[in-house]
Amino acid sequence: MKSVLTIQSHVAYGYVGNRAAVFPLQRLGIDATAVNTVQFSNHTGYGAWTGQVFTAEHIADIVDGIAARGVLPAQDAVLSGYMGAVELGQVIVETVARVKAANPKAVYCCDPVMGDVGRGFFVRPGLPEFIRDHAVPAADLMTPNQFELEYLTDRKIATLDDALAATAALRARGPRLVLVTSLTRSDADPDSIEMLVDGTDGAWLVATPRLTFDPPPNGSGDAVAALFLAHYLTAFDPADALEKAAAAIFAIFETTRRMGTRELQLIAAQDDFVDPPRRFIATRLR
Repeated sequence: MKSVLTIQSHVAYGYVGNRAAVFPLQRLGIDATAVNTVQFSNHTGYGAWTGQVFTAEHIADIVDGIAARGVLPAQDAVLSGYMGAVELGQVIVETVARVKAANPKAVYCCDPVMGDVGRGFFVRPGLPEFIRDHAVPAADLMTPNQFELEYLTDRKIATLDDALAATAALRARGPRLVLVTSLTRSDADPDSIEMLVDGTDGAWLVATPRLTFDPPPNGSGDAVAALFLAHYLTAFDPADALEKAAAAIFAIFETTRRMGTRELQLIAAQDDFVDPPRRFIATRLR
């Protein structure tokens, strides 16, 4: 059984951050240890919420407590998402170093949560720069959306060649594998949305039908990162993990749209994201 230390946000209601990551990890057979960087009543997409961002000292204390139980050597990966503040980011990067010291084979999967197309940045000032300058070099696997990839590489992405140039530029700065969790380009079918994975062994692209929502559900990137990581840890096969993650998130989207809610329906879709009724084949690009 694989184990993942996941350090992300937490909401009491809804499914973003660890609430979107822990259950999929567990349902796919991964033992997930969750550290929450914030505790909010609901995700910020609603425009109003209560709760607080935890201090760096609080997170460090929790990690120290976990380490005292002797579990760091058993972690196969660290997954990070919404960091909340630069100081929290520093604790996360330091925690990754501690896990890797205890288990040199451990993988750091960084979901660089900072913004999205149409919304721009939605994190505190200084955090995008911290992720670019410190989290990227520490990561083995990055899972940016298109907006985040453009920022991290200072490149605009309009075509598939643009996207591959950007993922190559990001890999050159540290990560050996980059998953673009949502890709929209001018030279693709407008009725589809794509995911792209690019690594040292090749690059693959997968497309799924574009489903419309009003408003769209939050937390899909958090769920995709967890789904991809879970499948990647099983066989370390990027193409296989891409196909399975794409099929899983599409099944979640279909259930969410059918139920008419803006929250990802992870519970209702749990059987379908473990064994998706519809499969999507990845195309090898190189």
